[in-house]
Amino acid sequence: MTRLGRLLEKPWIWSFAGALLVWLAAIAFTRGYGAGGMVTAALSLAVFTVIVGIGQMFVITLGPGNVDLSLPASIGLASAVAMKVMGGNDAMVVVGLLAALGSGFLVGSFNYFLIRALRIPPIIATLSASFIIQSVDISYGRGLQIKPPPGFADFTNLQVLGIPVLAILTVLFALGAAVLLQRTIYGRQVLAIGQNIRAAGLAGVPVGRVRYLTYALCGTLGGLTGALLAGYFRGANVDIGNEYLLTSIAVVVIGGTSVAGGKANVPGIWGAALFLVLLLTMLNTFGVSAGVRLLLTGLIIVGVITAAGGPKSAR
Repeated sequence: MTRLGRLLEKPWIWSFAGALLVWLAAIAFTRGYGAGGMVTAALSLAVFTVIVGIGQMFVITLGPGNVDLSLPASIGLASAVAMKVMGGNDAMVVVGLLAALGSGFLVGSFNYFLIRALRIPPIIATLSASFIIQSVDISYGRGLQIKPPPGFADFTNLQVLGIPVLAILTVLFALGAAVLLQRTIYGRQVLAIGQNIRAAGLAGVPVGRVRYLTYALCGTLGGLTGALLAGYFRGANVDIGNEYLLTSIAVVVIGGTSVAGGKANVPGIWGAALFLVLLLTMLNTFGVSAGVRLLLTGLIIVGVITAAGGPKSAR
């Protein structure tokens, strides 16, 4: 088999190919105007999707039914917590980031508590948790006018040779996530549970502990995303994470992770994030309404799931 053939067999290559095609279509429409700026903007916005998408990927890899629907609420709460703790003071940036991470960790832990204690499906547990978290966020963060510390805000928007620093750091983070998933005991246990939870338990995998750590990890990454979003957009907002409910699931599916569990794809998260951001940019350029954008995103997800499932006889 040729090198090109082996490359085309990689599931993540198609998300990058889609991103490239959308970018080419956009610059063709604008006749090349702003092509470089479009890439820079896409990298800047894709960062947040990648971070939260990796957390969602770990959860979905646990197997059918596993998904975290509380991420938008968790992101909103963490953004408020981070800004309030930082208080506009650069000396408190590290403390504020730790507070945001802690907020997300507690949300993830609470999610798993509902799943384990009440014996309810994760999709119901995390959706219920999101309403509780939103109530806390509204009472805690509604009307919060605290701006991020100037140094922190500048850092989240910093670029080197037109490449956002956050994007570079997120690439390194994604590499670390890939190593965690493929080269550590924890990562292999996540994959084993997703392939067959009963067999994993019989093989000695601590299923409950691994599932708890995974939901806690997802919540923690949501907390980090909330803090970074507040710095990037220069302020906390209750609704700052709303768009990441659909997006966090979309990048996982489009990126090549199996919704049936047991198979994850970290590089595909980056390709899918760039694809969705560039698609949104192109649709905005064409003047498409928000409703149509959501419709197209949903159709893309359905199409990818259908294609990934193969012919009916093989399902």
